[in-house]
Amino acid sequence: MADLLQAHNVTLRLGARKLLDDINLTLTAGEVVALIGPNGAGKSTLLRVLTGFQPPESGEISLAGRAITEWSGEALSRKRAVMRQRSGMAFSWAVEDVIAMGRAPWPEKDTKSVVQEVMALTGCDALAGRDFCQLSGGEQQRVQLARALAQLWHNGQPHGWLFLDEPTSALDLYHQQHILRLLRRLSLMGTLSVCVVLHDLNLAALWADRIVLLHEGRLVANGTPQEVLDESTLQHWYQADLRVFSHPEHPVPQVWLKQ
Repeated sequence: MADLLQAHNVTLRLGARKLLDDINLTLTAGEVVALIGPNGAGKSTLLRVLTGFQPPESGEISLAGRAITEWSGEALSRKRAVMRQRSGMAFSWAVEDVIAMGRAPWPEKDTKSVVQEVMALTGCDALAGRDFCQLSGGEQQRVQLARALAQLWHNGQPHGWLFLDEPTSALDLYHQQHILRLLRRLSLMGTLSVCVVLHDLNLAALWADRIVLLHEGRLVANGTPQEVLDESTLQHWYQADLRVFSHPEHPVPQVWLKQ
């Protein structure tokens, strides 16, 4: 149980509408899980519930065998970090100071060295000294990823659960590849589990160990990329005219939209 984060029969409503409908999901250390689904499927909502920021109407989220509500704020912050889809700041902070915010659960513990390490890992070195508010959207995403990694950094590597909501949406091709490669490499260390919302199904196929497909708040498919990115499954839930082919270099499916 020490390496599990679980959702048990989680339901959440907004008025008469079910945002999440009886979700059961288990995340384990050392894997990358991609949440996919059409707009309004409940991906970002599920992320908020899994991380403890949004309590469910019914059901429970548990971490290491304990309800997430039983964890203190500091203890929980040392075990899970979140990179949200939008992360605007009202004040002008230097890039290093934004990243150092991730060290709040670890007062005075190796802040400077950890910040330098995660900046190098995420390609933020060139942004040192710059005003976060003056960065491009893609640059801000990289800084926020560095902040989230700094929050989980302990004994030379990240430990716990890292949740990311569309972390590649504003990145160019190089940085998409760099960030997803990095997340995959860090997860292979065995102490980090990554749960990431992705709209790009081909990126999900290339980098995720497991894919969870949501539709109107329900979990409708959960498995390997080969199991979930099936042509008939995707056509049914996305209502799109598409084809699924094998990647020419890797044993994973790739999705093409028909013209």
